[in-house]
Amino acid sequence: MNMNSLLPRRWRAKKEANAHAEAIQGILNTPPIVPKQDGVVLFSMIGTAVLLPYLVAVKSLWNELQRGRIAILDDGTLTAQDRAILAHHCGDPEIMRISDVVLNEFPAGGTWERLLTILDRRSGEYWIQLDSDTVTIGPVPEIADAIARNRSFVFLGGEDASMGPLPLKEFREHFYPEGEAEGHVQTRIESRLDRVDGSRGWKYVRGCSGFAGFAAMGAGRPLASAFLTEMKGMIGEDDVTIWGTEQVTSNFQLANEREPAVLPYDRYMNYWNEAWGDDTAFVHFVGTHRHDNGAYIDASIAAIDRINGS
Repeated sequence: MNMNSLLPRRWRAKKEANAHAEAIQGILNTPPIVPKQDGVVLFSMIGTAVLLPYLVAVKSLWNELQRGRIAILDDGTLTAQDRAILAHHCGDPEIMRISDVVLNEFPAGGTWERLLTILDRRSGEYWIQLDSDTVTIGPVPEIADAIARNRSFVFLGGEDASMGPLPLKEFREHFYPEGEAEGHVQTRIESRLDRVDGSRGWKYVRGCSGFAGFAAMGAGRPLASAFLTEMKGMIGEDDVTIWGTEQVTSNFQLANEREPAVLPYDRYMNYWNEAWGDDTAFVHFVGTHRHDNGAYIDASIAAIDRINGS
């Protein structure tokens, strides 16, 4: 019997995270990013607990893309040592404080500050939102093409969303044929999207905000604010503060961009304890199965080897 399975989940998760961090120490020996002022920004919200995984995430993506400068939203826990490491490895990145993000009518927490920073800053640059639990393991021509065409891109939540953005009523009918549902806040909102006046012409896509491309000169806060008002009508004003409402809003924002590119799920995928194909380029190690089967460590080490040119 694996004795780790008997530990409470919070203890097991901490032990697994420590083992992962130990296994990926080699990221500190990889060449630093040499940022480019080319109108592309690789952006993440991080803290001290995810410093090493973040370096794998950002350096593996930059290594394949070879574009952009680095920007970071400090969740309030980065130390002076962390900042020194980031300065060396990420080309002296722009580091913003989460406490400086002006919320106005938007909720605090739940990564809302991350989304609002992108919406406030995207007017002159292409912003890519990148979670620290992602690894790029192969070429990403779809991302390069989206940037070249200044098209936002959508990273799908699952293969079932491969049809891309749909009108709100059509989305609800397709994914929730039996109507309004309870449960997770995303389910509650998505199953009520047909409450929105169809004359708005809005669309929605079931994406994952762990990786998202926001084209330069796209819509800012006003569209997100209008959707926030609709969400309050769907689930109540108090519940729009629940973790997950930012992802729904990010999905909505991208669905209503000009011709957003939908990334093929076989190449850009979430890890649900299933093997990926030889052509897979990007894996998001979501919390539920993040450390299953050592796949996260294996992908990280493979990415480190690619960065080193091995």
